[in-house]
Amino acid sequence: MKNVPDFLRIDTNTRSVSLDARNPAFYSDPNAVYAALHAHCPTFYWEEQKQWFFTGYDHVNALLRDRRFGRQILHVATREELGLPQPLEHVRHFDAAERHSLLEIEPPEHTRLRTLVNRAFVSRHVEKMKPEIEALANGLIDRFEKDGKAELLSSFADIIPVTMIARMIGIPEEMGPQLLKWSHAYVGMYMFKRTRDDELAADIAAQEFADYVRSVIAERRAEPKDDLLSHMIHTEHKGQYLTDDELISTTIVLLNAGHEATVHQIGNSVRVILESGSDPALLFHDEKSTERTVEETLRIGAPVHIFQRWALETVEIDGITFKRGDKVSLILAAANLDPQKFTNPLTFKPDRAEAPNLSFGAGIHFCIGAPLARLELNIVLPLLFKRLPGLRIAERPTVKDVYHFYGLEQLDLVW
Repeated sequence: MKNVPDFLRIDTNTRSVSLDARNPAFYSDPNAVYAALHAHCPTFYWEEQKQWFFTGYDHVNALLRDRRFGRQILHVATREELGLPQPLEHVRHFDAAERHSLLEIEPPEHTRLRTLVNRAFVSRHVEKMKPEIEALANGLIDRFEKDGKAELLSSFADIIPVTMIARMIGIPEEMGPQLLKWSHAYVGMYMFKRTRDDELAADIAAQEFADYVRSVIAERRAEPKDDLLSHMIHTEHKGQYLTDDELISTTIVLLNAGHEATVHQIGNSVRVILESGSDPALLFHDEKSTERTVEETLRIGAPVHIFQRWALETVEIDGITFKRGDKVSLILAAANLDPQKFTNPLTFKPDRAEAPNLSFGAGIHFCIGAPLARLELNIVLPLLFKRLPGLRIAERPTVKDVYHFYGLEQLDLVW
C-alpha cells in the first residue's frame, strides 16, 4: 500500500486495522495516519481498541446527529442485558462526577440541563467578554515579552481559558492553578491504555473537585452573585431546579471542557501557523481573515480527536451492522481531513471555502462553549503574533498522548 506508515497495518478485505495508539510515531503526527486511512479504509475495526471507527466526514457528521446513537446506554437497557461489567469501585467518585455530565447524558435530562446553561454561552453574551480577554492576554505577554523566549502553554495558553471560564461560572481566579491540576488528572481517564494509577489519580481529583464545587454551591445558595453558578442554582426549568449532584457535574464539565480543549487549540494553532511559514500579517489582516485562519487551524489541528457513541438499537452504517449496546468511535480530527470534502486536506489553506470543520462536534452535543473558544482564539492569536514579531519555534514540540484531547506537552518559542 502506498503512503502507509510502517507501524500501521491495514487489511482492506476485513476492514481491520492494527495500530498502537501509544506509539510516538502515531501521536506525534496523527494526520498522516488519518490520510492513510482515508485512502485505504475510512471505516475500520481497530483491533487493539476492539471497536469500529469512522473517519469519513459524511459518516461522522451524520452519526453525531443520529438519534439511534447516544452518549449513554443504561437509560434503555440494563448492564445485565448488555453484558456490561459492574462499575469499578476505585473510580466511584469519577463516575459520580460524570453521572449528570452534559457530555454523557441524553434527553430529556440533557435538554433540561443544557437549556439552563446555554444562555451564558450564546455569542451575543460571550462577545461582552472581549475586553477582559484582551486585557488578560496583553497582561500575560507583558510578563515575558522582554525575555525573547517563552514556553507558550504554561505562560499563556493554560491561563487564559481557565481564568475566563472560572470568571463566568463564579469560581475565584486564584483557584486557577488548582483547577488545572484537577483537570489534568481528571482527563487521564480518556487516555488510551490508561493505567490503574491514572484511574486512581482521576478519582481523587474528581472527589476533591466535587467537594470544592459543593462548598461554592452552598455559598451561592446563601448569597447569590451575578455568575453562571448562581443562575443555575436559582433558575427553574418547567418547575424543577437542578440538584446539587447535577450542579456539581455541570460545573466540573464546564470547567474541564471550557478550558482543556482551548488550551490545546491555542498551542496547536500557533504550531500550525509557524510550521506553515505563512505571513501572520496576512492571516490576521482583519476580522474576516482572522476568522478564516482560526477555522483552518481548528480543521487541521483539532483539539478533540475521538468521540464515542452507543448504538441504542440495531442499525446498519456503511455496511456494518451494530446491535444495541455496541460502541462506535467517531474521529472528528480525521473527518476534518476527508479528501472528499477538502482539497489537499493536509495543507494549511486559510482561504478555504469548503465544508465547516467538525472540531466542536454536531447535533445536540455540539460544544456549548464553542462561541467562547472561538472568541478567545480570534483575540489571542492575532495578539501573540502582533506583540511578538519574528515568533518562531525554538525546539521540536512534544505532543501529548492522543485520545479525547490532542495537544502539545510544551511549545518553546523565541522571537
